[in-house]
Amino acid sequence: MKNRPSIICYTDGLPVGELDQFARRIEELDYDSLWVTEFTGRDPYTTAAHLLARTERLTIATGIANVYSHDPIVAAQNRHALAELSDGRFVLGLGVSHPPMAALHGLEWLPPLRKMREYLDAMEATRVDSPPPSGPAPIWLAANGPRLLELVAQRLDGANTYLLPPAHTKRAREILGPEKRLNVVLPCCLCDDPERVRKIARRALSIYMPLPAYQKEWRNWGFEDSDWGDGGSDRLIDMLVASGDEAAIRSRIDEYEAAGASHIAVSAYNPEGSGPHWKLLEALAA
Repeated sequence: MKNRPSIICYTDGLPVGELDQFARRIEELDYDSLWVTEFTGRDPYTTAAHLLARTERLTIATGIANVYSHDPIVAAQNRHALAELSDGRFVLGLGVSHPPMAALHGLEWLPPLRKMREYLDAMEATRVDSPPPSGPAPIWLAANGPRLLELVAQRLDGANTYLLPPAHTKRAREILGPEKRLNVVLPCCLCDDPERVRKIARRALSIYMPLPAYQKEWRNWGFEDSDWGDGGSDRLIDMLVASGDEAAIRSRIDEYEAAGASHIAVSAYNPEGSGPHWKLLEALAA
């Protein structure tokens, strides 16, 4: 492992006291950053502001803020304000998500590249009348497909990729060039029982299996329709999740870094129950 990893966590599952303790412990372990997700719980900008106020060194990133959930003018204001109020510890992670999220907000789903270009144009045109930060918050875009990766190469600071093999990371690096940050979100499970890992992973990843955008990418890397039926085939699940002992998980991380990843964002599956799996988080921080 060449670089300090990041942590991505379903923060909506943690009551505020546990959330604060979690963030401070991640800071103590000297992780690169903590990413807060967005589903149908807390607003991610609110969570990010809360955590920035309760940590001192840790970078907080939205992973991701959905562009159908947030007006681009408000996103520009949040980007500006959180960078200034945190003295540069905020990163804006954006993404188009999937058609159900647009429908949830009563909005028309647009082609992802068009949507992101229009959204970025509106952000860039927004004037924010408050004290400027020392520097703008970086923008990382969730970008698995080549066109969104090209958009990152042209206009943004980095890309986040998810649920894809190291071969995809290699291609993404070629598109981005050497200077852009390339984050790979990697589910990890510190467990030597493959069947137990697969059971945990199928439950955690069930919302992604039916999504056409992921199915399209998986086809590009040698998978077939049967691989995402019935919760996911063994070979798909084994590709998606780094598991085994600490050495095996570090070896998978090394594969992605060798392929061109700048950073790994660990999504830690807990084989011992619910809540953060500190055994894994402490091991990877060492």
